[in-house]
Amino acid sequence: MADQYYPSSSAWSPLRHSIFRALWTAAIVSNIGTWMQNVGGVWLMTSLTTSSLMVALMQTATSLPVFLVVLPAGAVADIVDRRRMLLFTQGWMCAAAAGLSVLTILGATTPWLLLLFTFALGLGAAANMPVWQAVVPGLVSRDELPSAVALNGVAFNIARALGPGLAGIIVAIAGPGPVFLLNAASFAGVIAVLYGWKFSPAERSLPPEHVIEAIRTGARYTVHAAELRAVLVRCSVFIFSASALWALMPVVARYKLGMDAIGFGWFFGCIGVGALIGAAILPILRRKFATNVLISSATVALAVVLLIMGYVRNIGLLYSAMILAGAGWMAAMSSFTVAAQIAVPSWVQARALGFYVLSFQGGMAIASVIWGTITQHFGSTLALTCAAFGLLGSLVTARIWPMRPGPGADLTPSLHWPEPSVTVPLDPEEGPVLIMLEYTIDPGNANEFVHAMYRLGNIRRRDGARQWGLFRDLAMSGRYVETFVLDSWAEHLRQHARMTVSDRAIEDRVKGFHLGDSPPTASHLIYEYDRDK
Repeated sequence: MADQYYPSSSAWSPLRHSIFRALWTAAIVSNIGTWMQNVGGVWLMTSLTTSSLMVALMQTATSLPVFLVVLPAGAVADIVDRRRMLLFTQGWMCAAAAGLSVLTILGATTPWLLLLFTFALGLGAAANMPVWQAVVPGLVSRDELPSAVALNGVAFNIARALGPGLAGIIVAIAGPGPVFLLNAASFAGVIAVLYGWKFSPAERSLPPEHVIEAIRTGARYTVHAAELRAVLVRCSVFIFSASALWALMPVVARYKLGMDAIGFGWFFGCIGVGALIGAAILPILRRKFATNVLISSATVALAVVLLIMGYVRNIGLLYSAMILAGAGWMAAMSSFTVAAQIAVPSWVQARALGFYVLSFQGGMAIASVIWGTITQHFGSTLALTCAAFGLLGSLVTARIWPMRPGPGADLTPSLHWPEPSVTVPLDPEEGPVLIMLEYTIDPGNANEFVHAMYRLGNIRRRDGARQWGLFRDLAMSGRYVETFVLDSWAEHLRQHARMTVSDRAIEDRVKGFHLGDSPPTASHLIYEYDRDK
């Protein structure tokens, strides 16, 4: 059965929004530069050393920074002006690419210096990813969001189709140094668009969250959001084996096939061509097949490609396999990204997407070292075979963590909680805060009530409560007390704004068990310290 949520609006309709169109165009140019950088960097590494492990570490240097900065970056992006943060990350990457280009043109680049600058670029990209993805929902309507995500994929894959081939030609003519310089120039184009963007950050009535607190809140949300959790698990398992494609493709192209720079670039470019084909047919496939079917089919296709890379030496067949790999990669990653985007509300979007980025980039960093080490000791054929069977084995996750079709929840803020009654002045950072709600129900409905309460308790924890509990009164049949604890008064006030329309429906079901004309009694208590100590 096909997914029911994929809007009938045109796949190109997000481009009607001028700022989305400008950023999308700039992203194409920047991504072309990035792909030229990737190919030029890997080619330079294969020229500086014959170590398969060092070549594989190029992927690790790109992905490892995710572990260090993506979660703090997501937290910061939910707190600060996202436009300014994008300007900083783009400026950082521009400086790193320019520095590497100068060193390379001067002939001073060593394998470890190349890894260092690649790592610096990875830091910028890791910080940029969650905030870039988080701004997209604010640029288009909700119905256009899947199309906008797909268009971002198209921009990425146009670059993947063109960048490697252009890099191959430039490397063959002038060496990798000019490639790195062109990448620096591509970041400057994005900076120019961002500088002209009239971005209006949301007004805040409460003090901003601290970064560590924001990370904890994002982690708490991720743990208690079932749909997002399914996306993260599925993506992590898929990426672990699929990353062998990127980690070992340079080894196969350079050492097994003996390709020159131009052939190497077009070998990479075939993946981009396949991804463009995948992007073109994906809307049609989504209307006919469920997300789980698309991801499973893409997984099988990539497993076949890895086996072809391991055992086939026919250039034509390998180029065709790369096109299939691009289509499969596009289908899988676009499906994961759309699912992650529509699974979370705006207040936690950058943090949640930070965890999503961590699930695939972090997985690639770890797995690339593993596949590179296996190749170093046992050869690329065994490594690619293991990765292919790993992909096939990952299909079992579709049954354990199925991807639900479309956004089953309305994540619009409901804003239905009344302002709490406070008779004394409070510092918003005071806490912890204890909230108590008293319910009186028909004892005959106790089981159904408790089940509904635990669903509500999951929402309380997801939206900021560090503890939650439901207690039954032993002296009065049918009386229950719900309690939950938050770190501060400000965090409880933020919790008021985090309840969604779908959450309200669950809360209303709980209140439906309550007897009497008045709603459940709510009490707000704040921890009292001995101020004389």
